[in-house]
Amino acid sequence: MTENANASVFDARGHDHSACIADALARADARCAQRGLRLTAIRRRVLELIWDNHRPTKAYDLLDAISAERGNAAPPTVYRALDFLLDAGLIHKIESLNAFIGCDAPHESGHPKFLICRQCERVAEIASQPIDAAIAAEARRAGFAIDHETIEVGGICEACSQHRSD
Repeated sequence: MTENANASVFDARGHDHSACIADALARADARCAQRGLRLTAIRRRVLELIWDNHRPTKAYDLLDAISAERGNAAPPTVYRALDFLLDAGLIHKIESLNAFIGCDAPHESGHPKFLICRQCERVAEIASQPIDAAIAAEARRAGFAIDHETIEVGGICEACSQHRSD
């Protein structure tokens, strides 16, 4: 994701969210087709609900939405869809919030890092090879084998900061 794309997440002016969702679903279709995975109707709908805004979505909010649309959905239905989407690299779990966000950067760009605005609750996914390289170098120096990496940075986005000072 580029710096300008990060800015659009935090400042929704001019952001075409329907195009954003359509792009995310098209990327999901392509990734699943490439990997021979099946994006079922429920998995696709869960992904669409996650992309509904750029704020982390909790599993029980997804369950409520699916239940409202399809009747009484059971929690395992949503959790299985979330597991599939996570494994397919289509979403990320924001550990500090126990919630999910759509994946907006290619995994080849390294480990995802997240900027989380405490005020508007929007999340931007960023990729940074220098940060990845620094962490890998420090781990090697310490004799440490990394098997999982999550970087979440909380703060206030520029739009909220400007709004607070008005």
